[in-house]
Amino acid sequence: MRKSLIAVAIGAALTVAACSDKEATQQVADTAQTEQAQSAEFNQNNPFYAESTLPYHAPDFSKIKFEHYKPAFEAGMAEHAEEIAAIANNSEAPTFENTIVAMERSGALLGRVSSVFYNVAGSNGNDDTRALQGELAPKMAAHRDNIMLNPDLFARVKAVYDNRAGLEGEALRLTEDTYKGFVRAGAELSEDAKAQIREINSEISSLTTEFQRNLMNLAKENMVVVEDKAQLAGLSEAEIKQLAEAATAAGHDGKYAISITNTTRQPILASLENRELRQRVWEASAYRGTGNTATDNRPLVKRLAELRAEKAQLLGYDNWGKYVLETSMAGTPEAAQKMLRDLVPAVVSNVEAEQAEIQAMIDAEGGDFEVQPWDWAYYAEKVRAEKYALDAEEVKKYFEFNRVVEDGVFFAMNQLFGITFDQRDDIPTYGDNIRVYEVKDVDGETLGLFYGDWFTRDGKRGGAWMSSFVSQSNLLDQKPVILNNQNIKKAAEGPTFLSFDEVSTMFHEMGHGLHGMFSDVMYPSLAGTSVSRDYVEFPSTFQEDWMLNEKVLNNFAKHYETGEPMPKELLDKVMAAKNFNMGYDTLEYIASALLDFEYHTLTPEAAASIEDVAAFEAAALERNGVAVDAVPPRYKSTFFAHVFAGGYSAGYYAYMWSEILAADAFKYMQEQGGLTLENGQKFRDTILSKGNSKDPMQQYIDFRGQEPTGEALLERRGLTTPKID
Repeated sequence: MRKSLIAVAIGAALTVAACSDKEATQQVADTAQTEQAQSAEFNQNNPFYAESTLPYHAPDFSKIKFEHYKPAFEAGMAEHAEEIAAIANNSEAPTFENTIVAMERSGALLGRVSSVFYNVAGSNGNDDTRALQGELAPKMAAHRDNIMLNPDLFARVKAVYDNRAGLEGEALRLTEDTYKGFVRAGAELSEDAKAQIREINSEISSLTTEFQRNLMNLAKENMVVVEDKAQLAGLSEAEIKQLAEAATAAGHDGKYAISITNTTRQPILASLENRELRQRVWEASAYRGTGNTATDNRPLVKRLAELRAEKAQLLGYDNWGKYVLETSMAGTPEAAQKMLRDLVPAVVSNVEAEQAEIQAMIDAEGGDFEVQPWDWAYYAEKVRAEKYALDAEEVKKYFEFNRVVEDGVFFAMNQLFGITFDQRDDIPTYGDNIRVYEVKDVDGETLGLFYGDWFTRDGKRGGAWMSSFVSQSNLLDQKPVILNNQNIKKAAEGPTFLSFDEVSTMFHEMGHGLHGMFSDVMYPSLAGTSVSRDYVEFPSTFQEDWMLNEKVLNNFAKHYETGEPMPKELLDKVMAAKNFNMGYDTLEYIASALLDFEYHTLTPEAAASIEDVAAFEAAALERNGVAVDAVPPRYKSTFFAHVFAGGYSAGYYAYMWSEILAADAFKYMQEQGGLTLENGQKFRDTILSKGNSKDPMQQYIDFRGQEPTGEALLERRGLTTPKID
């Protein structure tokens, strides 16, 4: 039973009547027969019928059509249900092989179609995929619950767990995780409580899907249309042309359209000179989903907080945060909250200093106003330029897309791990501007395939992320097929230039990609990134800092026209300015992470009593000492996709927790010689290859020799001065 397969249905289920153990087992078999009948149209002509014949079982997008998904899902659920029923009804005594391993081998068809559909829906979705997502959500949730709440199956899992003394290594880890997963799903609850869990899961699944779908609608509803080109002063002609093309595509010929990205802060605010337009853009971003347009996410926020609190209480936990963090490195919400709150005084102090500099710039230019959220980025860039004499647009000319990919990211990974990326133009993809690479190890052996989907397109969700079409497994003889997504705006013509943050993000996502690519475990449920939320961001954040390694930077940061390396004077300015505005960056993140905990440490009664989402959010920020008017949370409640649509509920803190590990690990590697194959191999052997086959903290200790400290994090963010011995 693939963990990645079950994960797509987490938090959802259909309502069923309470029943006896035997009735529950029969119900699974009956469900299988019903779904089999529904999937009569599924046959050998469906590309999901068998494994793809492309290299490493990569999806054959030359054959896959939208109409193939639904029958494949129905047949996949039916087939998987039959496999699970056979395991649960096995007359032989439960063993690791005939129960746990058998579950790992099950669900192949459902896994194939799930991995393709949900990736395509996120990267190249449309109304049809979003409608099917909504239809599938409760069905997939019910399918998961039929497995995790099956008493006969759990009895076998428990029997293996109770007799685990003879198991070791991955087998022991998998058995313990599988048992724990069943218990945390509600396998030990009464039949009445299981029925309640199913109802809650079903509603959560539908609401999170609706929240994500709404974000797509909100992006269209909150598009800022500009009629007068003069209002776009501060943008380059190429950028203005992109806005004109976006307007035409949206049906606004002769105008200019500014699309709203996923965070509260909008990148374009750093360039727009027109203050009224900056305010329009910021308000379109900050107030989306609050009822100011047709789509209102406030009821979903309140209901999801309530449902999660109810589910946690049914499972025996005080709140959702305690339930979620039980299996994390942090362990408890209190530990994670303390980590964040301990940073607040230093961070707010940095913000106050930054704000004073920005206000001084406003005053110096004759501005008769106090800095507002829509002013910060614009004047921060002016302060940066004055303080470091740094022209961000000039820097971009040294960050041409192709050079960043090939001479930057790929070069760094070659220097550290010895791997190479060979482009494969013969493998079909699901959209435009997607590249496929065959990744080869230091010895020339193929590791798997890597898809780079770096450019934005209509139908792609915001942000950047890593996923996979095929997860690594020695049991199933599977090599990984990995996908990286980003939302870079491709130039209408000529070269595409990247910002500093976009380059850093590319290195970050490659870190996730290699966590999946280097995975070397037996069982699919333990592979790659199947680790706790507050550990999964560690290998990715760790890779970010190689961007500024002198050898790497000199290899890719070259002028797009002359090919000359970035001059030392400009490079010195880039290095000096890299932690500029870090108080703002850190505070907006911490504010969101603490807001996440405020929602997910509520009792059901407290969650149900929320009347006004905006008022709850404001009070929560004030309570935590992060209510700074000019620095709003990175994500406000109504578009906080990580926690209300994604898998980060009570887990958004994970980025900071992981950054502690990343900063400490990177500093240690510098002490050991930096960018060398020897260092890379050690990181790969102890961290990247292990997946969830070993306790995360033990993995870190195996690499570092000790647990991490927070000193390197403060240094990395420029919030303290490194000690000099």
